[in-house]
Amino acid sequence: MVVKNSSSENSNFSSWKNTIGRVAFMNCDPLFLQLSEQWNILSAPPSWLTGHLLRRDCIIAPIPAADYAKNSDELILVPDLGICSKGEVGSVLLFGSMPINEMNSISLPSDSSSSVALMKFILNQNGLNPKLTVMGPDIDSMLSISDGALIIGDRALDASKKYPQKVVLDLGLEWQRITGKPMVFGVFAARKDTSKVSIKQAHNSLLEQLTEFETNTVRRELIVKLSSKNSGLSIERLDQYFSEVFNRLDEDHILGLNQFLKDACQLEDGAEFIQFS
Repeated sequence: MVVKNSSSENSNFSSWKNTIGRVAFMNCDPLFLQLSEQWNILSAPPSWLTGHLLRRDCIIAPIPAADYAKNSDELILVPDLGICSKGEVGSVLLFGSMPINEMNSISLPSDSSSSVALMKFILNQNGLNPKLTVMGPDIDSMLSISDGALIIGDRALDASKKYPQKVVLDLGLEWQRITGKPMVFGVFAARKDTSKVSIKQAHNSLLEQLTEFETNTVRRELIVKLSSKNSGLSIERLDQYFSEVFNRLDEDHILGLNQFLKDACQLEDGAEFIQFS
């Protein structure tokens, strides 16, 4: 993973308003791999970015939708951008050696609240009540103590390549089966007390990158090639992956997001987006 600054080693940027947070997974590569050097990039696991945003370490960041629900009094969403699926997502996966309805225990990852909330929602919808244990996201350790292991992000892509026979459930696909709607795992958010002008500058820069990825075949091929080089996954798999995970938050995704916030996170008011004048 190539980033311009490491969140774990240096959070004291010259100006937090020149810093954009990013998830340290490939699902953000289309937005960040060619981003202008005018921006510092703060890379961290999903749930860590919520704290960075609240502490003003960055101006906007993609955070778990479930974390937005917990902090909606302080945070507001940025339009157009997200980490979404329209069915199969490929990187939020339940692993195990038996069907989910036979699992007595499932280990959950400590680095993303949205996937955990979604897993609990799915279990509840199916009338299942296995023992749940939150731990570090290592599939071998998780499966050594539980029948199932929920893995997200690049680790899920790696694990599905290593253990294809152990993939039990794609949570994006299961959400769509239950609700008929796409799933939004991550939302781009900002503090409510941040100036709209500053937020819009960051928003415009990311949206420019996304539009270029979506409309320019050469740019898409470059991002896929760079992601393949950084991850060791094949160009073919990543080309498919970037058709499973989306950074464009459209109207259908917003419907899915609001249902997730209400049904899985108990945020009855749903999503609140900043309005740029």
